Amino acid sequence: MKNEKGEELNVRIKGKFKIDDITSTNPIAVGDIVDIDREEGDESIVITKIHERKNYITRQSPHNKHMHHIVAANLDQSILLATLKDPKTSTGFIDRFLVASEAYHVPAIIVFNKSDLHKLKEKEKFEKIKEVYEKIGYPVYAMSITNGEGVDAVKELLKEKITLLSGHSGVGKSSFINTIFPDNILKTQEVSGWSGKGLHTTTFAEMYDLPFSGKIIDTPGMREFAMMDIEPHELSHYFPEMRALIHHCKFNNCMHIEEPGCAVKKAVEENKIAAERYISYLNILGTIDNKKW
Repeated sequence: MKNEKGEELNVRIKGKFKIDDITSTNPIAVGDIVDIDREEGDESIVITKIHERKNYITRQSPHNKHMHHIVAANLDQSILLATLKDPKTSTGFIDRFLVASEAYHVPAIIVFNKSDLHKLKEKEKFEKIKEVYEKIGYPVYAMSITNGEGVDAVKELLKEKITLLSGHSGVGKSSFINTIFPDNILKTQEVSGWSGKGLHTTTFAEMYDLPFSGKIIDTPGMREFAMMDIEPHELSHYFPEMRALIHHCKFNNCMHIEEPGCAVKKAVEENKIAAERYISYLNILGTIDNKKW
């Protein structure tokens, strides 16, 4: 960890944090603000208090699918790096990321990297995706680390912010970080050709102090975000375009599936809500109902 002077310290967790009412697999996460002390007769530095988090974001625990793992805490924003090809990021994965960000009160931004690979088909798809997500309040950017297109605009988003940087492996997270820290070359790996998914280059979240003020938290390539804290009837609250309509549904407990007088389904039929987003809602709802986190 780092202290207020930016000095790196080796610390350990005081025993009580390991047994106090903690539902996640990790009591302390990257971005936590803590108090430390050096106990008498002990050369090691211990964490004595974890300050209340303003927010955090979780994923499924790699060791227990019924528990969550706190990825990072005290975030100003989250940026999802996605790609339309090599590898392809599904809109379903994007929507799970956005739901997690909404649920934990973290403003989200979507950045599509590898725009240099976009031919007419990808350009048209990008414009369609941009229109869908910006209409509901999520900024969408195109960027190419290879030719530098849009990189400065994305860097500008990071200034004076604590930003969670996420996305599947292979979308260019490490390469993007290298453009910020040219002297701190991180290990990057080619996209795995047989699976279409990138190989993992990091296994845990790391925080970096930016040279132009602000911090970024790099997360491992994650397949799924945890939906463990979300009840089925709450899910539509984390889709902004649905949240705006739920009070117009005939029933207060409307799940927007087969109920009569559903304002959300009517909006989908009238193309006021994107069909792809509604499909994502149903898919996520199914995983919550079946307890498949």
